[in-house]
Amino acid sequence: MAPEWYLTVVRGDPSPEELAALIVALAARAASAADAEDPQASGDPAEPPARRRWRDAARRAPAPGGDPGAWRVSGWA
Repeated sequence: MAPEWYLTVVRGDPSPEELAALIVALAARAASAADAEDPQASGDPAEPPARRRWRDAARRAPAPGGDPGAWRVSGWA
């Protein structure tokens, strides 16, 4: 039975180190694509994705009002 090739060098003569770097980069890209499809597959299922946390309205501080003395009330003075 002949081996099944997943990667073929079409042109040039890459060194073993260059081939290893290419394989690592392709494996990392494939893993990243798999995580993008199912973000809960690699993390804690109880933890929400980070994207939802930074958009959370509770993280944003309330803006001071638009009246002339608002900067004093905001706590910066």
